[in-house]
Amino acid sequence: MKRVLITGATSGMGLSAVKLFLARGWKVMGADLNQAAGEKLLAELAQAGHRDTFRFFACNVASDEEVSRLYDYTMREFGGIDSIINNAGIFVGGELHQVSEKDWQRVFDVDVKAIYLTARHFVPYMIENGGGTIVNTASVSGMCGDYNMAAYNGAKGAAVNMARAMALDYGKYNIRVNNVCPAACATPMFLANPPEVVEEFNRANPLGRICTPDEVAKAMYFLASDESTSCNGVNLEVSGGLNIHTGQPVQ
Repeated sequence: MKRVLITGATSGMGLSAVKLFLARGWKVMGADLNQAAGEKLLAELAQAGHRDTFRFFACNVASDEEVSRLYDYTMREFGGIDSIINNAGIFVGGELHQVSEKDWQRVFDVDVKAIYLTARHFVPYMIENGGGTIVNTASVSGMCGDYNMAAYNGAKGAAVNMARAMALDYGKYNIRVNNVCPAACATPMFLANPPEVVEEFNRANPLGRICTPDEVAKAMYFLASDESTSCNGVNLEVSGGLNIHTGQPVQ
């Protein structure tokens, strides 16, 4: 039975990934800063028959000390790890000069540094064990620019290119590194926007709707599993084609 670590596991895309990997027969270690939500999820999944296949660890993935403890707990409970889904992330908006230093640091800590920390602690085991997969949640906002999102664009752009660099370095160890790059996604956080904002994003998409957390989770599973054995260094857009437009008006 394969084992996966999923960060940002208690809501949105991370929660969908937890449920999908469990349904596909994997053991899942869920990590999230929200301990109350994690404990609630642990109880719900135990009642649903996953008492032996799901564990939760409350963790700030931007803290080296806490990720070290997450590694120790994962090794103790599962005996190893086969895949990491670096899904935890936060958003900070605004033009660059409007972003406080604290917010700038916070978005880079969670969206970029956390990827480094899980690699620092878990990759040595993967190398020793003969391989594995890493999937990061980047964004189409790391591949193109957006208005009023400079810090987020910068952080997700770092994640986009880090996956390429990691794929080059770790391929020789049979560790594949890829990203999913969603556009706006129907997570509880995004759907908390005013209805007119959500509808504007729906209209901007060639499919006429934003993507769902379940759709992103399926892309995560594809890249983490043996269904994608030659995918390495890929930034897989899950956007409905949002950023394929040249910007020219309809003719």
